[in-house]
Amino acid sequence: MTRAVLVLEDGRVFHGTSYGAEGETFGEMVFNTGMTGYQETLTDPSYHRQIVAMTAPHIGNTGVNDEDPESGRVWVAGYVVREPSRVVSNWRATRSLGDYLKDQGVVGIAIPGTRALTRHLRERGAMRAGIFSRPARPVEELVERVRTAPSMVGADLTGEVATTEPYVVPAIGPKLYTVAAIDLGMKAMTPQRMAERGCEVHVLPATATFDDMMAVGPDGVFFSNGPGDPATADVSALRKVLEAKVPFFGICFGNQLFGRALGLSTYKLRYGHRGVNQPVQDVRTGKVEISSHNHGFAVEAPLGGPFETPYGLAEVSHVNLNDRCVEGLRLLDGRAFSVQYHPEAAAGPHDAAYLFDEFCEVMNRAQA
Repeated sequence: MTRAVLVLEDGRVFHGTSYGAEGETFGEMVFNTGMTGYQETLTDPSYHRQIVAMTAPHIGNTGVNDEDPESGRVWVAGYVVREPSRVVSNWRATRSLGDYLKDQGVVGIAIPGTRALTRHLRERGAMRAGIFSRPARPVEELVERVRTAPSMVGADLTGEVATTEPYVVPAIGPKLYTVAAIDLGMKAMTPQRMAERGCEVHVLPATATFDDMMAVGPDGVFFSNGPGDPATADVSALRKVLEAKVPFFGICFGNQLFGRALGLSTYKLRYGHRGVNQPVQDVRTGKVEISSHNHGFAVEAPLGGPFETPYGLAEVSHVNLNDRCVEGLRLLDGRAFSVQYHPEAAAGPHDAAYLFDEFCEVMNRAQA
């Protein structure tokens, strides 16, 4: 086994063995608490430029297949696990996770201390890190190299992950709605969930203008998930959508841009929410959903009730029960809403899938 080290920018070092491709890689060190869905995590564009540590102790049991990727490639900058599965056991598997990481050039490491790493990040916050196979330099030099890596604060990454050309995902069954979907790092399951509800989804690049959106004759506009700092994004096109009163739905990064379009600010969370077990409460009904998350930034908004925006009254619609983080926003007139979590989560849970139905209801009302 090849020796490898994981080096954090604060000087903490974890020793282990190489997993996946050998070499070196840099990124923001984060952790994911999901016990399922590692293939969806790896191929989620929102993880671009992040080194992801899995808190589940045994990763790779079901191998990798050709049906579950959320995009055409692995996006994580690096991968950290405790114990890679030695055997692949699933009838759908086409290869092992280790081979998949090698094929994709993803540098990883297996360490016995993923629990210690997670506790360290929870106490000190997400930070820059590097994985080095066959480290040939002193640790002090490796730490300095990690500290020169770019920070996620101020990172404008949507252009690096979004489609460069428009494409269409046809409705499954009769076409009921046309949706202009802005790809900010969109997962494949998102247009799939809309297509299942009769939406013809026109996926547009992150640079699409308001005129580009309106050119497809949309019944509604959708803004997807994506990586990076939302403060770097231009929300002028979204503001025109709101001014025109076109139905709007946003997920994750789309929620943060919706907040900024409403005049709110965003901030970086200490270590973020990443996993499939986050409790979120709908403040309108009191219902609690167990939800899938992947975000390191959040919207700063008043939790005490409606607040003024340039487009009418709005309110926080959902909150995280762990830390009271804003998990959703909506205009009170019902034409625009967003959530910070993932109702399309392919690996589950599916408690929030109804939000796609709500988007269709908003478009249906606008058509009437």
